[in-house]
Amino acid sequence: MVQENKNNNMGWNFDNSYKNLPKSFYSEIDLNPVRKPQLVVFNEHLAEELRLNAQSLKSEEGLQVLAGNKKVEGGAYIAQAYSGHQFGNFTMLGDGRAVLIGEQKLENKTSVTGFDSNRYDIQLKGSGKTPYSRGGDGRAVLGPMLREYIISEAMYNLKIPTTRSLSVVKTGEKVYREYVKEGAILTRVATSHLRFGTFEYAFNYLGKEEVKKLADYAIDRHYPYVKNDENKYLSFLKEVIKAHAKLTAKWLCIGFIHGVMNTDNMTISGETIDYGPCAFMDVYNPDTVFSSIDFHGRYAYKNQPNMASWNICRFAETLLPLISEDADTGIDLAQKAIFEFSDLHFEHWFSQMRTKLGLFNEEAMDKAIIEDLLTMMEKHKEDYTNTFVSLTYRKNMNRGMFLTAEFTNWYKNWQERLERQEESIEEAYELMKESNPVVIPRNHRVEEALDAADNGDFTVMKDLLIVLSNPYEYKLECEKYFDLPQPSDLPYRTYCGT
Repeated sequence: MVQENKNNNMGWNFDNSYKNLPKSFYSEIDLNPVRKPQLVVFNEHLAEELRLNAQSLKSEEGLQVLAGNKKVEGGAYIAQAYSGHQFGNFTMLGDGRAVLIGEQKLENKTSVTGFDSNRYDIQLKGSGKTPYSRGGDGRAVLGPMLREYIISEAMYNLKIPTTRSLSVVKTGEKVYREYVKEGAILTRVATSHLRFGTFEYAFNYLGKEEVKKLADYAIDRHYPYVKNDENKYLSFLKEVIKAHAKLTAKWLCIGFIHGVMNTDNMTISGETIDYGPCAFMDVYNPDTVFSSIDFHGRYAYKNQPNMASWNICRFAETLLPLISEDADTGIDLAQKAIFEFSDLHFEHWFSQMRTKLGLFNEEAMDKAIIEDLLTMMEKHKEDYTNTFVSLTYRKNMNRGMFLTAEFTNWYKNWQERLERQEESIEEAYELMKESNPVVIPRNHRVEEALDAADNGDFTVMKDLLIVLSNPYEYKLECEKYFDLPQPSDLPYRTYCGT
């Protein structure tokens, strides 16, 4: 049954449609209360967008909800089951340390995560054991939860579809990993937590009829405009392909490396999810890998489109019996749809890269202009973000690559290309300002903020969040965030959130 609760002082308006699916898709969860919760950071703007009462949520009563100590009337309080291919190997997974407290229903569609939706999952991450914990304690550590808060909010402001973060609460309890750490709970917001792995779970463990129920639910929730198509399941697959072709192109254009593109970290909606081993590229190198467990570069910067396509193949396999009763026909239709991914991804990437260089229209030589610039950047070890900032604002061009004859020739060709447009040079540079972020959550700046937070100082993080709230605006106070990390003999490494 649908549950609703419209009358409470925090503004919760839950309508828990996921619980209309068979109970094999989830487990109901008892609370795992924490001793001494303390609110560390709260996203007032997101609360307002979700039509929640920020002051009430920041009160002692609200804190108990965000800490997982108290249930909201009408909430779902479930952990979702799913599976996934992790680094190419299939395994049973599920929300091992996360609880979906409910689906916040809005009266009209609103864009909270980069997609227009009138329903958003509210999930507590790190709130304790669930049936899917696989022997773990179900808890999370303060640093990784703050990291997800910082980067997910930066991604949203960078105009990348993403889950978002409403709050981080310290639990007042210690978490035991390789070291003793401060425990914390993140409140995560998504249009839904439906994953490719949710479909793999249904396909491998529940059967065709349950896959159909899940697919119908996903279509109704995310792509209702295809449900009257002649083959709505094929149309559904095509919509997911389009969403991820666009998403991965956006990742590449800002130098983002997800780090752990397993099928359980790919959402049906096309939102970025899971900010454990992710990072942003400094020096442009397509082979860049940050994840400590990605020994062979499976999820390197340049491989992300191919890995998205591989994951879509695993998702498509679960839909084959629905796409056609004849296996060969189903495979043929799905393959044709998947083959479109590469072209769709390139179109999005190419379009966005043109805007980064102020190009409004398309000419035959544009691909060469873009690729020649990237080749020079890699050769001269130029910073990805700062290079485009220099070109956009015509600053800091008296060093490195910019002093070479190779760049002088490239710059001449680029300027001549800009002059052939109907739009003025001034309009071209305005387009570049809209397309090239001045600041990104650079890895060393994020680590600096987390180190300070570990020592009880949250001002560094708050200052970073302020700058990242408007990453396309050039201000003098942003310039200190242009600095690259100090040289090191050891490469930067990121870890799955613990």
